[in-house]
Amino acid sequence: MPANLPPQYYELEREFKAELDNVEKLRMAQELLRMMPKHKGTDKVQAEMKTKISKLKKLISGGEKSHGAKTSVSFDSIQKEGEKQIILIGPPNSGKSSLLDCFTHAKPLIADYPYTTREPMPGMMTFKHVPFQLIDTPPISEELYESYMNGLIRTADLVVLVADLSTDNMEKDIDFILNKMEEKRINLIPSLPHEDEEYNKNSDKLTVISAHKSYEDESGKRLKILKEKFNRFSLVATSILDEDSLENFKQAIFDSMKIIRVFTKRIGHAPVFDNPIVLPVGGNVQQAAIALHKDFAQKLKFAKLWGEGKHDGQKAMADFVLCDGDIIEFHM
Repeated sequence: MPANLPPQYYELEREFKAELDNVEKLRMAQELLRMMPKHKGTDKVQAEMKTKISKLKKLISGGEKSHGAKTSVSFDSIQKEGEKQIILIGPPNSGKSSLLDCFTHAKPLIADYPYTTREPMPGMMTFKHVPFQLIDTPPISEELYESYMNGLIRTADLVVLVADLSTDNMEKDIDFILNKMEEKRINLIPSLPHEDEEYNKNSDKLTVISAHKSYEDESGKRLKILKEKFNRFSLVATSILDEDSLENFKQAIFDSMKIIRVFTKRIGHAPVFDNPIVLPVGGNVQQAAIALHKDFAQKLKFAKLWGEGKHDGQKAMADFVLCDGDIIEFHM
């Protein structure tokens, strides 16, 4: 039986054979395996690719000596914390580290010269009682693109592209990043598609644009350029000198994630507001119960709700759709 591999497979296979960095080769090998149709005609090809993946993993972990290029320390995966993982990308000196410093307790090195950030740094940002993990990253430019960035971007829930409004090179710098993402088969998209639309979670990455250092764009010329270039994207002007702009940034992150917060209360007690259940927009009582504890969902008889547009203590069944800010009381 013929393998019937798609044309995209052979294109990526050529890149795989030419790639020298083992971390990037591993990512490509895993993507090639995912692209293979699963039938008898591809059994041998699948087995060979699985063997290559196994060998690459050993090389990266130090289990075998590499006879090719020297493998650098891998930062291509950072353990997720909080509800969502958000990666900051941008050109040199765009202000990514300053944003991380403003929003989290992380202490990145911040300086007026480029390439200060040499490796990714995570920090936790809380907004409306929801924890988000922000990751600062090395700059992307003609002089530098760390191979592990591919893995970091692909595994993040949201990309924030930070554009520097203070420089005349802004548009050129952003175009370079967009071209680099295209080269690496990463698509920066303005919104998540509907459930019935085609979507590749590994390569299609939801993106928000941060038009940073907005106070230094006095004429608004560069902001206008960005708005025209990214007219379908969520775009927020930011400055570390403007608290309102930083709040707008956090709101843009929250809104882009399409999530709601549901607060719980025990029977006869006050609601708890510091640890909400986080659900996708459209989430219902049943999903809230499962998120709290699977036993709740099995034993749940009904819930009582408080919230905007609801009667206090309104009775609701398992399929009732919840809204952001609802308070829920489970009854077994």
